[in-house]
Amino acid sequence: MELKWTASREGRLSSFLRGELNLSTGLMNKLKWGDFLRVNGTPQRTNYRVLPGDIITVAFPAEIPDYPAEDGKLSILYEDEAILAVDKPAGMLIHPSRAKNTGTLANLVAGYYRKTGQRMAFHPLTRLDRDTFGIVLLAKNAYVHTRLQENGAKKTYHALVYGRPEGDSGTVDAPIARREKPSLLRYVNPEGKPSMTRWHLLEAGEGWSKLALQPITGRTHQLRVHCAYMGFPILGDPQYGSEESQAFSARWGLGHQMLCAKILEFPHPVTGKPMILRSNLDVFL
Repeated sequence: MELKWTASREGRLSSFLRGELNLSTGLMNKLKWGDFLRVNGTPQRTNYRVLPGDIITVAFPAEIPDYPAEDGKLSILYEDEAILAVDKPAGMLIHPSRAKNTGTLANLVAGYYRKTGQRMAFHPLTRLDRDTFGIVLLAKNAYVHTRLQENGAKKTYHALVYGRPEGDSGTVDAPIARREKPSLLRYVNPEGKPSMTRWHLLEAGEGWSKLALQPITGRTHQLRVHCAYMGFPILGDPQYGSEESQAFSARWGLGHQMLCAKILEFPHPVTGKPMILRSNLDVFL
């Protein structure tokens, strides 16, 4: 991937990189030591004087992950030179860890990049719990990842919950804190971080409801904690489910939480075009 810009003013190359091309200072410093910054096709330093009409080109170095690439099924929803969006199944970790260095989404994406001749690393914008499934959006380089983070994204999840909330829509505004270590679980606590979730009823059945959930903040386990706090825990959730919801889940044979990252809306990090991506997966009994 390359960025190109035709200068309409005079100035130092660094001012164009930070301004018109929105490169961070850290990334700019990494790029200036190779032949990644060019003006009219010639490598230049960041202090080079750019004139109106000059063409600035920014290339990005190949990235090699420090974990093994693996071949396997990868459900691709969208791809271009800047981003890759895939459906992650339930039961799969996003990224390798010290305890598990294989069998993750990052390993499969590395295998796909190897097969297609793309020397990219793994830059996820969205991070899902192991048992949450649906859309994961990946940037193909650090510049794109920064742009995605700066622009933000509207996320909509689908969830099956136990019981039925009052009304057809609402907002959960309840701060979330981490339980005492070594626990990784979260809970609603007045001393926690501000946390907000909007919900909308999509469907209801006997003992269950299907909700659309939109996290306004992005706390760890936020949707699971908020649903449990409001009295309609997500089905199949072993950590935050109630005894009743877990018994109901067991009767239906639900082995993981019924939470799907369904819709992702964001401006394209390079073109600015509005993007709406939808998962091919969903929640159901």
